[in-house]
Amino acid sequence: MARIVYLGGLANRDHAGAEAGAGGGSAHMRSRQRVGEVLRASGIPTVEFRASIVIGAGSLSFEMIRTLVQRLPVMVMPRWVSVPAQPIAIADVLDYLVAGGEMPLTGSRVFEIGGAAVTTYRGLMEEYARQCGLRRLLLPVPLLTPYLSSLWLGLVTPLFARVGRKLIESITMPSVVTDPAAATAFEVRPRDYRAAIRQALADEDARFVATRWADAASALTRRRRLWGGVRFGTRLVDSRAVTVAVTAERAFGPIERIGGRAGWYYGNWLWRLRGAVDRLLGGPGMKRGRRDDRELRPGDVLDCWRVVAYEPPHRLTLEAEMRLPGRAWLQFEVVPRGEGAEIRQTALYDPVGISGRAYWYLLYPAHEAIFRGMLLRIAQFAESATPPASTSGHPLPRAP
Repeated sequence: MARIVYLGGLANRDHAGAEAGAGGGSAHMRSRQRVGEVLRASGIPTVEFRASIVIGAGSLSFEMIRTLVQRLPVMVMPRWVSVPAQPIAIADVLDYLVAGGEMPLTGSRVFEIGGAAVTTYRGLMEEYARQCGLRRLLLPVPLLTPYLSSLWLGLVTPLFARVGRKLIESITMPSVVTDPAAATAFEVRPRDYRAAIRQALADEDARFVATRWADAASALTRRRRLWGGVRFGTRLVDSRAVTVAVTAERAFGPIERIGGRAGWYYGNWLWRLRGAVDRLLGGPGMKRGRRDDRELRPGDVLDCWRVVAYEPPHRLTLEAEMRLPGRAWLQFEVVPRGEGAEIRQTALYDPVGISGRAYWYLLYPAHEAIFRGMLLRIAQFAESATPPASTSGHPLPRAP
């Protein structure tokens, strides 16, 4: 049977003014609930889910939390951040939507859905900061209206300049499940907001590291700044490419032999200096080498890096294990281009707080020179009949 499955917003009825024509409350939330009423009145069986704050990449509320916590070491806390809510993970929302399309249905139903625990926006900010290793000072203020808050958000990040007021008007009302019907009608058992944030961060890491930056080159070109790379959400990206007149297999050869006895092809003394500093800070430094000069596999140690993806002859992704105010990856991709191949090298950095961003921008000139020189040397070795030499000056054997 045909049906409509609609995802609306949850706001406690006495605050939201959900009835048509009701005064007060949030116009945004009233409109979402009014849509549900129109759909149910259409005569088509409708399953309406009213969700509290959705935790996951792309959720406007979650993006606002992330932006504020990442950018501001000190935040003023207006009263609306203490309004109770029942955040729900985006994966649990999707499970409800799928189940709503499959459940036995003779008429229309409305279900309130939320996570396993009640908290506030302040609680979400504190938990996000805790999981990201950030220390944040939250200062309560007695007066900061939704309108003034939206202006403040617009100053912090232009993303919320237009929608901030409507979003905050919705936030000022409780969104806690009062009707437990969803718990008996469906087998979905939502996780709490702590697990939801943890899963959101893990999912973003996986998607970010798995991104094919060779495919994203056009977007990087359009968005590239003159200095400092490109910002993707909270991450910073520096990507560059060179074309070589050899096959993808030949171009990938120097990449899969990088590190260990072969070194890093450019500025090896700078790599050794960075390794010495890392060891002073309690990190592994650059002396771990690699398991095999010619062969790699996921999980292998590679000096101060670890192999997280290895797909010869197209992709190698390394994650830094040195001491950093953030997390870093180095990715190499090889894409066939006509009779040759393009080698793309991408440095990815996820800074932690102000110190993390300061680290990136202060060292960017050195990183830019090292990565540019490394890529050019990789291209030279790929087009040369001579394999890269070891740090002792003796050529390394080619991979079979």
